[in-house]
Amino acid sequence: MYMRTITVPLTLISLEDDGFHLLADIVIFGLRLYAVVDTGASRSVFDKSLLQGHLPGLDHREGDLATTLFTTSGTIQAVLPELRIGRLCIRDYDAVALDLESVNNTYKGFGHPPIAGIIGSDLLLRYHAVIDYKKTRLFLHEDLP
Repeated sequence: MYMRTITVPLTLISLEDDGFHLLADIVIFGLRLYAVVDTGASRSVFDKSLLQGHLPGLDHREGDLATTLFTTSGTIQAVLPELRIGRLCIRDYDAVALDLESVNNTYKGFGHPPIAGIIGSDLLLRYHAVIDYKKTRLFLHEDLP
């Protein structure tokens, strides 16, 4: 078995006195968007309004299906036809969506762009992620047949 390494540029943003976040470019529904890379999130999540605007008949769930650094309530489950992180293309990804409006309002207050999601440990582990903070790069490793 072979592995392909995918290099994803990261943007380091300051949250003033509260630390830093890493942003990666992602593509969902043909839209180029930002996602936070969050090693403390148990699973990746995406903005509920984005998914509701592109996927009809979503499965609403009560409770928290994902643990992230952001506090929110109410989740939606959906299948993303295609999620791209750099050159990595993930098809039919079982996604969880949360309302990220309060997160984006905070980002706006700091002068940062809105985010469409959070890349969590489910994807980081699956693709053997390595973060190089000095070079601001995320390295993902995809198993090839």
